[in-house]
Amino acid sequence: MKIFVYTAAWFSDQKEKPGCLFSGNITGNSCRQAVVKKLSLWRLHMNVPSAKTAKMLVSCKFTVILSLTVLFFNNCRTEKLKPTNDGSQTPDGTVVSKDTTTDGSLIPHSVALKNMFGINAYEWNFLQDPINPNLKSHIYEANMAVIKSFSSVRHYMNWNKLENTKGNYTYNPTNNGSWDYDLIYTRCKQDGIFVLADLKNCPTWLESTYPASLQDNENVPAPYGLNKSDPATYADQARTAFQFAARYGYNGNVNKALVKVDSRPRWTNDPPNEVKIGLRLIKYIECDNERDKWWKSAATQQTPEEYAANMSAFYDGDKGRLGNNAGIKTADPTMQVVMGGLATCDVSWVKRMVEWCRKNRGYKADGTINLCFDVINFHFYNNDGNILTHARATTGVAPELSMAGQIADSFVQYANSLPQKPDVWVTETGYDINQGSYQKAIAIGDKSVLLTQADWILRTSLLYIRHGIKRTFYYQLLDDTPDVDVQYATSGLAIDAKRRPAADYILQTNTLMGTYAYQSTINANPIVDKYVSGSKVMYVLVIPDQKGRTAKYTLNLGLLTFKANIYTLKAGSDQAVKTQVSTSAGKVTVNVSETPIFVEAAN
Repeated sequence: MKIFVYTAAWFSDQKEKPGCLFSGNITGNSCRQAVVKKLSLWRLHMNVPSAKTAKMLVSCKFTVILSLTVLFFNNCRTEKLKPTNDGSQTPDGTVVSKDTTTDGSLIPHSVALKNMFGINAYEWNFLQDPINPNLKSHIYEANMAVIKSFSSVRHYMNWNKLENTKGNYTYNPTNNGSWDYDLIYTRCKQDGIFVLADLKNCPTWLESTYPASLQDNENVPAPYGLNKSDPATYADQARTAFQFAARYGYNGNVNKALVKVDSRPRWTNDPPNEVKIGLRLIKYIECDNERDKWWKSAATQQTPEEYAANMSAFYDGDKGRLGNNAGIKTADPTMQVVMGGLATCDVSWVKRMVEWCRKNRGYKADGTINLCFDVINFHFYNNDGNILTHARATTGVAPELSMAGQIADSFVQYANSLPQKPDVWVTETGYDINQGSYQKAIAIGDKSVLLTQADWILRTSLLYIRHGIKRTFYYQLLDDTPDVDVQYATSGLAIDAKRRPAADYILQTNTLMGTYAYQSTINANPIVDKYVSGSKVMYVLVIPDQKGRTAKYTLNLGLLTFKANIYTLKAGSDQAVKTQVSTSAGKVTVNVSETPIFVEAAN
């Protein structure tokens, strides 16, 4: 039974819903003793003499009686959250909600904040020591220490690595590059790092089917000249997907006769590949990347219907029509298939794919459309352009001032309208540090470009969880091409096996409150978000601007909160800096800036 006592004297002192005098799992005499104890603590904290306290309680007799009635009869029930909105919005469009539970209880959302801290990376980020570039059979621990700053990795997995020659599959080592995927995935699981494997790009043997003028490893994953609207066109990719899922998935009963590897050694003492089944290392796989490439040739592009046909083959061999060795679900029905990240950010793409599934895959026994994906996925980089009209950007901007919230809402609202309610992920976002890029972070006041990048990266995670996105991955671990002004070339969150401030902020926030879940936004400007983890509450405060603006905000932590912990982020550190301060009647006034700060009750 949860116990909560309110009095009229305290109601007037609460900015939000009145705080609770007492919360705990007690009954009978223990309850009465605890209430008396809490009243005494409150009196001491407020420096109110006993006589005066008694006089006040007498004057509030009716309220006390009513409160005790609520205490013993209305609070012995399951906690239920019933948020209401006051109509105000944050700059990113989030409606500010106030907690209006009848008993003050909190029910967290299901998504942990740590899910917002993913990174895009390649196999060489795990295995290649710059001093010994040919040594690829061991984890490069210096880089691995940086990777562990993030909760998850999106592995850019080039199809050519798995199937360097048609029909011959290799993993440990790969015939192309000699990489050890078994080692990478095993280490990630050991270190608690979630992996999204992204099977992307065409292998050389498939690319060579195109005329020389059209050859591009980002071509549609099908031989040249075939009908892009026919799922059978994508049978080669679907068979590779089956092999990958059979090896790294969770199904130990795959027919071993269907699982193939190229066991031929390439040279003396070259370790041979071996057939392995059900290694239980990968739960999610993504089908290619940005198939809506409006900026490239027609050979690289698919319509939503063509991509749906592609995904139907990839998903389950087009409902089994491509044979018993094609498709992810054919090998492991539990593996989750993620739609390739959409660069257009146009939710109508997904709608058209769903309609293709309705017409071509039909309905399941439960009456729902038989979809060819489990997770919806898009890419968005915060800038001053307009992705929906392809209006070119000139600079990166703070996430709250971009279209990020609007676009996230369009995808989440549509996903929630489907019976399956698929998750929506953002698997690419980020900022360059080179000032010649139109996707650059900028210096603000006395903050360097790197510190602004750190602010905006962390605030992007906070924005997306606010809008219902379930996972976010940043582009990328290291710069693609250092010191180049091309967009996305200098988006790295680390350099030379050392974290940049953005990775510092992610590590510190994840360490502090990675298990907390977003519950509500209680103030619009500055933004004040409430997160919960069990009975613990953390507030995240930030100015949603890019002017170097600051403000003071008085946060009400509850009448019987005598001290507060304030955490500030520090570049170059593993942990946020903790400062403990006294409250005034449970309230603490904090200085808020464009760098998020974190506040919790200390008692």
